[in-house]
Amino acid sequence: MRKKDNIESALEILAALGLPRAQQNERSALCLLALLNLIPGKAWAHSENPLIGITPMMKFSGKYYGREYAPNTRETFRRQTIHQFLQAGVACYNPDRPDRPVNSPKAVYQISPEALALLKTYGTNKWRAFLKRFLAIRKTLAQRYANERVQKLISVRVAVDQKIRISPGEHSELIKAIIESFAPRHAPGCRLVYVGDTGEKWGYFDEKLLADLGVTIDSHGKMPDVVLFYPEKHWLLLVESVTSHGPVDSKRHTELAVLFADSSAGLVYVTAFPSRAVMQRYLSEIAWETEVWIADAPSHLIHFNGPRFLGPYDGKLGEKPKLADKGHLLPEYKTN
Repeated sequence: MRKKDNIESALEILAALGLPRAQQNERSALCLLALLNLIPGKAWAHSENPLIGITPMMKFSGKYYGREYAPNTRETFRRQTIHQFLQAGVACYNPDRPDRPVNSPKAVYQISPEALALLKTYGTNKWRAFLKRFLAIRKTLAQRYANERVQKLISVRVAVDQKIRISPGEHSELIKAIIESFAPRHAPGCRLVYVGDTGEKWGYFDEKLLADLGVTIDSHGKMPDVVLFYPEKHWLLLVESVTSHGPVDSKRHTELAVLFADSSAGLVYVTAFPSRAVMQRYLSEIAWETEVWIADAPSHLIHFNGPRFLGPYDGKLGEKPKLADKGHLLPEYKTN
């Protein structure tokens, strides 16, 4: 069987499956062949169901079909082909570990069992009957797989009567702890302004509240992981969740100061770590005049320099703050 024959057959299949016209192209055909590990000369009846990531799909296309794709087209593969395969019930996302973080480099896809059974019949007298059966349950399949993914999301209580769900992973677990453990202990009565999510950049955003405080953020602004408004003190707490990336260092402190420069509320910079072991890896990077919170010791804060505990600083990084407001939360935890 020639390479061209396989690609043409895959295109015919995509059309028969009812994929949108935007996905009836060579890129999508090659993704389907990669999901089936269908190399030239291999019969459709011998299709397989390997776990495969986006980059391996691209390499498969180059190795077996001579179609080379630039690394920067990876998102096109993911957003313009694989997402639609998932929505059509043709493929499954992380079936080996559904709670794998969305941004994990280990993310994989697999042809769905129902689609595999169908595609093994392509070119036989069973194809039409199997196709009719698959199309009858396609929406149900897609809904079922989508529900399975939703069940793995992390539920976070953002108000007494409101919860949101964010993508699974260690980073999101720490975000959950910031909202449900740090906030009520160290900023009681605070309001949630923003929560980032690895799956959806704007996991939660009270844009009006932030605008009322004088801050307007466009889509290019690199937000902290969590933003909290503490009405009692009129403070904005800008919290970074650190599991594998850096804390609020001097560079990040400057970025956030610029991003929130128009805030009428005082700015408090907080780095959250899951444990002291993780914090120790970043101690030399943490900016002065910031706070550190550790999830496995939730009642304590570590204060990096200055005469104040949790609170905003006036002026540039390193300058002495004004002492008009001496409010603090944990007088026993100060480090100079």
